[in-house]
Amino acid sequence: MSWQSCRLGDVITLKRGHDLPDQARQDGDVPVVSSSGITGRHNEAKAKAPGVVTGRYGTIGEVFYLEEDYWPLNTALYVIDFKGNDPRFSAYFLRNTLEGYQSEKAAVPGVDRNVLHEIKVKKPGYAAQRRITDILSTYDNLIENNLRRMTLLEDSARHLYHEWFVRLRFPGYEHTRIIDGVPKGWKRKKLGDVAHVNKTNLSGTFDGDIEYIDIASVTPGSINETTPYAFRDAPSRARRVVRHGDIIWSCVRPNRRSHAVVWRPPENLVASTGFAVISSIELPPSFLYQALTTDLFVGYLENHAKGAAYPAVVAGDFERAEVLISPPALVSVFNDFAEPLLSQMNNLRSQNQKLRAARDLLLPRLMSGELAV
Repeated sequence: MSWQSCRLGDVITLKRGHDLPDQARQDGDVPVVSSSGITGRHNEAKAKAPGVVTGRYGTIGEVFYLEEDYWPLNTALYVIDFKGNDPRFSAYFLRNTLEGYQSEKAAVPGVDRNVLHEIKVKKPGYAAQRRITDILSTYDNLIENNLRRMTLLEDSARHLYHEWFVRLRFPGYEHTRIIDGVPKGWKRKKLGDVAHVNKTNLSGTFDGDIEYIDIASVTPGSINETTPYAFRDAPSRARRVVRHGDIIWSCVRPNRRSHAVVWRPPENLVASTGFAVISSIELPPSFLYQALTTDLFVGYLENHAKGAAYPAVVAGDFERAEVLISPPALVSVFNDFAEPLLSQMNNLRSQNQKLRAARDLLLPRLMSGELAV
């Protein structure tokens, strides 16, 4: 296989993304892509597919490939010219090139695309690019398939919850009286009466290793990654202890719906203090998670958020939120349906972690020519 020595700028041309404040976003199907991936949707695209996007702040290296038109945010760089190279290969190539890259601008942790363009690289010819892409995309296609399955499982639980506990079309609803807008036998309770909020924090004297959940690593319904630290080296916000069945909700910008239910975590899992960690007292996590992620609940958080630049809620806002609770028998029937779905989603998430690890092990060996294709 022949490899050509050149600059990264000879392979792709990068450009800074475009501003799009939260208040300017309109409902639509166009993915909005930041340095951490897709963070929302808009009704207008700024870039045509296929797309390759990476972050431009601090240590970079995460690269996102898109097969639909998109809006790259100003926190990211995106490819505007593939210069005859295979676009998907270019995403893998950029990820490998930027592995471990650290900006030299310590005071202002930004990345200059012109500096990136000057990085010395070696690239294979187009035919080899396609073969390498075929190998690596096999892993990514399996990952995407698992993600689609996870979405279907989540949708199944959400649709049933909405039907029974929002539309109130639960089994036997035809014969149940509605009193003050609530079915007879149902109750409205404060979340603080049925769950603990931020029950346990690590003390500053803790000495050990942790797996850390940062706010940027959580997207609606999913903890995408955790970062291992010796606690003494961890960010000062690494304090919230999380356990199986806990629900984490980002207190900052609740409109972004950065929340997830924690399922069978390692014993040393710790979340940022930027999360509210909600631990159920008497309700199954499958039920409480759905109750705390409805449009109504998100609207409640948005209405109570304080601050202009970074609107945020506090633990008390969660504790004072109301939750509509049916008789235990109906909650139990719902849990019998929804809890196995949570377990299946967790299994698929674990599979994806292994697939990503295998892909990332192959990536540098393929890109260096160590493994012939």
